[in-house]
Amino acid sequence: MKLRTTLSLIALAVSLTGCSNMLHKMNPINWFSSNDTVEKPAALKPITPTVRLDSIWHQSLSNKGISTFTPAVIGDAVYATSDKGVLARFNLKTGTQVWQLDTHQRISAGVGASDSAEYIGTDKGELLAFDNQGKAIWHTQLSSEVVGIPVEAEHMLIVRTGNGDIYGLDKDTGKQQWRYQRNLPDLMLHDEPGVAISHGGVFAGYPGGKLVALSLESGVLGWEADVSIPHGATEMERVNDVVGTPVTDDHQVCAVTYQGRAACFDMQSGNQIWARDVSSTTGLAMDDNNVYVTDTDGYIHAWDKDHGANRWEMKDFRLRNLSAPVVINQQVVVGDYQGYIQTLSTGDGHNTGRTSTDDSAIVSQPVALDGVVVVQTAKGGIYLLTLK
Repeated sequence: MKLRTTLSLIALAVSLTGCSNMLHKMNPINWFSSNDTVEKPAALKPITPTVRLDSIWHQSLSNKGISTFTPAVIGDAVYATSDKGVLARFNLKTGTQVWQLDTHQRISAGVGASDSAEYIGTDKGELLAFDNQGKAIWHTQLSSEVVGIPVEAEHMLIVRTGNGDIYGLDKDTGKQQWRYQRNLPDLMLHDEPGVAISHGGVFAGYPGGKLVALSLESGVLGWEADVSIPHGATEMERVNDVVGTPVTDDHQVCAVTYQGRAACFDMQSGNQIWARDVSSTTGLAMDDNNVYVTDTDGYIHAWDKDHGANRWEMKDFRLRNLSAPVVINQQVVVGDYQGYIQTLSTGDGHNTGRTSTDDSAIVSQPVALDGVVVVQTAKGGIYLLTLK
């Protein structure tokens, strides 16, 4: 996560802390506190594991930690990238590297992947497409730095840029089909925002606590809703941005903001179903029963997804700068700033398992698929784990 602003004081804070912020996912409020007054992250408590986390393999793509990335798992392949411009394919079962290429560009977003192609974006606004053998298919120039993960749906590829634009591109050629534009405030969080696609709609969060629903086919705005409303006496207090990627089921879409709320809305009308006060810099997850949020204090919340009723709250990881959660096999999985991966029971939130990686932060959301979890660390370590 980075912080963008036209104010020189905030810009200085970013230049001094941006790299460590990517590594530690620090709460922006602490940027202006002295080191003597900042509370230390909670030490990990001993646990009696009931879930075994086995590392099947790990690989590494050297990463400077300026940006963090999420691997893509498609079929028998894991695709990963680094800010040094490398894109690589690994065998899902063995971790063997199938191929690796150097794009000679500074990568800012990725990896998006499908059965036939992989997509990564650059800090200069270029989107690059490759086939499953690593051969370049096409590239296209967009309006600014590519952010988040490009998402393929039907014949479209949906891509976001740092200036707030969302593009609908032809997935085979990269040709622009539509473009949604929106003005952004001077002061905002920038956390690699994602888009959710469901039932012919594209759902995306924005600064100011806004959630929008666009037509996948045309990019036309269907509705706009307030996840939360900015408030406070200063510009910093009024930063109130939707973070991470919205989550959906068959009838609702949910999102969470920094210094605001988590809320769920009717997918068709945009009418609010429920909301809960919370602040997050990472995002949320959903399963058949609950919505799960990691907040800026390092607490993990579980709320009934249909009504917002409190299920449980886990406070053992205070200030450990948790990743967004993912759910697999009745377990909530999160990473932290020291590279630990934790599992919690979806039923009551107790800590069921733990393992370590390469001691660098797990900032991006873990990827869960078919009984395995793939994570990428800030140093570029890629780990495949099973839960038993």
